[in-house]
Amino acid sequence: MTTTLSTPQDTTLGSRFRWRVVDIVVASVIGVASGLVFVVWNVASNPVTDPLAALLPGLQAVGGGFWLFAGVLTAIVVRKPGAALYGELVAATVSALIGNQWGPLTLVSGAVQGLGAELVFAIFLYANWRVGVAILAGVGAGLGMAVTDLTLWYPGSDTPFIMIYTISAMVGGALIAGLLSWLAMRGLARTGALNRFAAGREIATRV
Repeated sequence: MTTTLSTPQDTTLGSRFRWRVVDIVVASVIGVASGLVFVVWNVASNPVTDPLAALLPGLQAVGGGFWLFAGVLTAIVVRKPGAALYGELVAATVSALIGNQWGPLTLVSGAVQGLGAELVFAIFLYANWRVGVAILAGVGAGLGMAVTDLTLWYPGSDTPFIMIYTISAMVGGALIAGLLSWLAMRGLARTGALNRFAAGREIATRV
């Protein structure tokens, strides 16, 4: 009989990718809280973004960043594969269950947006959680939003609108879903709320 011993590196890699109960709980809390923010933005978005659309059709997609932050924030806190997709889907589910103008298609948008962010973290092998990667993940989520929105809500749009909408969605994703989520994570870590996560321990060692 042959006994295979795990090396310290194997154990470290396994723990880095394995979800703990606390990861699931915190990811769910972030997702639900983000979904409540989505509900508020569902109502407030048009009065805020309509002037942007009037100024330049397609520019209103910048405001879409407020529907994209759930995945990025969940991922940079929990730091596990699938966290971005999970966080965005939970938030989208809350938004759909409470009620909005998009109904079940909200889940389609949430899945694609979460996947856009997830792919960026996967490219970096779930090992880089710096602000630059968070911003890129926001850009990925924004691109996902542009794809779903242009397909579902703006079919047949002309090329200038498609380009402006896509770029605006990516910019909104970078600034709101990426940068602001990273700053929010840092703020939470400083309060000690994330001490059971690598994000919290990183801040603690720097202080």
